[in-house]
Amino acid sequence: MATTSPFNSRSSADDVLRGRDLSGQVIIVTGANTGIGYETARSLAAAGATVIATCRSAEKAAATRQRLLQAHPDSVVDSAVMDLGSLASVSDFCAQLPHSRIDTIICNAGIVAPGYAETVDGFEQTVGVCHVGHFLLVQKLLPKLLAAPAPRVVMVSSESHRAPPRLNFDALPYPKDKFSPMKAYGQGKLCNALMAVELQRRYAEKGLTACYLHPGTMVTTEIGRDSAIVRFAMWLARPFTKTANQGAATSVFCATWENRSELAGNYFSHCARAKPSAETANADAARRLWELSENWVRAYK
Repeated sequence: MATTSPFNSRSSADDVLRGRDLSGQVIIVTGANTGIGYETARSLAAAGATVIATCRSAEKAAATRQRLLQAHPDSVVDSAVMDLGSLASVSDFCAQLPHSRIDTIICNAGIVAPGYAETVDGFEQTVGVCHVGHFLLVQKLLPKLLAAPAPRVVMVSSESHRAPPRLNFDALPYPKDKFSPMKAYGQGKLCNALMAVELQRRYAEKGLTACYLHPGTMVTTEIGRDSAIVRFAMWLARPFTKTANQGAATSVFCATWENRSELAGNYFSHCARAKPSAETANADAARRLWELSENWVRAYK
């Protein structure tokens, strides 16, 4: 199970990319305006990649691009508006993307909703943002991904993918009358894991590599932006956890590690392969989620 990675739990994204030249690679990072998303985008831009940083609003997108260019004036950075809670917004982003090829998509954005809420398309917000929006993004950009010589999709999941232990299709997305913020989040992160597994199964023969990861416990992020309880818990834990740059390390590792066979369909934590939940080996669940998700986004494909 072990990888040959020289990195560990204290490695940073900058450590992972030190000495690397990613010139010519086009990489999309969702949720790039803050926390591990921003550090993922910044470190990749510093290593020479063309980075497309997506954010929920035009204001955040412009500010993020300015910050990235201030940090690395010679980098090639663009920013774009994409609200993963709106399938129309995801579809518009994909339609306006000028690049003929995408090397890597890092599905980083996520949310812990404090109470039940729905996306504009009627999905429970946590699963809608964490999974449904990312599913449409990857679906629409598959032709551009498969045009790349060694395309990758990196799903930022979480150790929370272990709860629920099985994906309950009768409660997907999470029902309003049984809503629990952390259970809904776990369900969304399990969807991320199963999506990566099914992507690998379906497209490995076409050269695509997909994997999923845990960035680190309670790293600096806006994931709890709508929950005072989550924000307070993260503030208490911050002195004992990873910095945002360390939290971005495993995302960057999975996006750039040269031994793609070690990544394929696997789960990573602390820049090394880790053991996921048993449900991620449930091929029927991964296939069923994929087919259900295709139905959910059919109008926008």
